[in-house]
Amino acid sequence: MPGAKAALFIFLTVVGIGFLAVWTRALIAARRAGAAAAQDPVTDVRRPTAYQLLVGFVTDFLDTLGIGSFATTTTLFRLRRAIDDRLIPGTLNVGHTLPTFAQAYIYITIVQVEMATLALMIAASVAGAWLGSGVVAGWPKRNVQVGMGIALLAASLLILARLLEVLPQGGDDLGLSGGLLVAGLVGNFILGALMTVGIGAYAPIMIMVALLGMSPKTAFPIMMGSCAFLMPVASARFIRKGGYDLRASLGLTLGGIPAVLLAAFIVKELPLDVVRWLVVAVVVYTAISMLRSASREPTEGTA
Repeated sequence: MPGAKAALFIFLTVVGIGFLAVWTRALIAARRAGAAAAQDPVTDVRRPTAYQLLVGFVTDFLDTLGIGSFATTTTLFRLRRAIDDRLIPGTLNVGHTLPTFAQAYIYITIVQVEMATLALMIAASVAGAWLGSGVVAGWPKRNVQVGMGIALLAASLLILARLLEVLPQGGDDLGLSGGLLVAGLVGNFILGALMTVGIGAYAPIMIMVALLGMSPKTAFPIMMGSCAFLMPVASARFIRKGGYDLRASLGLTLGGIPAVLLAAFIVKELPLDVVRWLVVAVVVYTAISMLRSASREPTEGTA
């Protein structure tokens, strides 16, 4: 349905412009903050560091090839104590939004999926993200650390399940109907909410579409499309509530966009199983580290 796909692209473009307008206003306001900007990560408009740009490049390169970007970004930020833990979920959503837009345009174009299923799955994920971001953006550091620690452990288990091939490999269907469609919508709603905590969507969506009997390839447009629509919605709330690191987000964006283009159009495919095993190891380590940090953080209302 070329007409439906064109309409989806137009809507995606409108959403992207809306996100850019919100973020541009935030950038202008931050620049006006002047000398205070360097002390406040929400208003720090200095150039991203080389490390932040590198993190954006590496994680979005791997994301485009099917590894995922949220868990790897969290690990790399925690490795260098690059940003405050409290700001990681918002930074992931804001910084990876525009690279994800590039991925969505590419994969919705080249991978076949039934358009009604895709549109409904996207709508469900956006609803989940809108509700989730309103909660997570106001969380204290300890809540974020606990939430992300659990989310990272779940992500590592999902990646491990794929590596060990203990889950169904999927079927040939390009769309869903009836009870399977309802199950898919409920699943994508939950995954949209979890995105705001910092758990990436690729591995869960890959497993979900396989369990529902869809072709594994449909996970790419469903994931990229869902994220491209839900991340601007979640990001706008993180931006308005000051729940992100502005400088690090710029680094992810500026490093990530060329990485997406390189991975999608030049590299296209790599043997990534060794990388996935490494990701499992470092994500588990990061999750444990996050939970240990949370155990040392005072509970809300405790001085």
